[in-house]
Amino acid sequence: MAIIIFGRDGVINQNPNYFVKSADEWQPLPGSIEALAALSQAGHQLVIATSQSGLALGQFDLDDLEAMHAKMRNLVEDAGGEIAAIFYCPHGPEDNCRCRKPLAGLLDAIEAEFDTSLHGCYLIGDKLTDLQLALEKGCKPVLVQTGKGKETLQALIQNPDRRLSDTAVFGDLTQFSEFFLNK
Repeated sequence: MAIIIFGRDGVINQNPNYFVKSADEWQPLPGSIEALAALSQAGHQLVIATSQSGLALGQFDLDDLEAMHAKMRNLVEDAGGEIAAIFYCPHGPEDNCRCRKPLAGLLDAIEAEFDTSLHGCYLIGDKLTDLQLALEKGCKPVLVQTGKGKETLQALIQNPDRRLSDTAVFGDLTQFSEFFLNK
């Protein structure tokens, strides 16, 4: 049973140009919940790794974050799947923590929790920091063109990074799920 790691904002849910601060504001992207459920039903463990600097900046509190995550988990469960775990960095950009992407603290915690190596696992994100995080731990980077994904793709085209040349690019989680389940 493979672990698949997902960013949250812009990958699973809409990512407006401000912090998602409540369960009401947390809205899934079209098809994302069904894609997650399909991957889970195929026997894969879905793990969310997300930076949530809004906590440190006072944009929302832990109860709000837990409500957002409960909503996401419930939607996936209602669709027949399961999210195995959610790991988040509560720090702001200036906190110099090890868990803020692209540093590997979140993935280190996932490896410890699941007592496994994430080397070779897929890591799906929409930002350059997600892709850099994947490389940090030997994961397979996947870019979805939702959220900030189109901007990230343009930045990679304009400033190619040889280390990211093998990044798989998909329109959204539905396309990734279909590819992954049919390979």
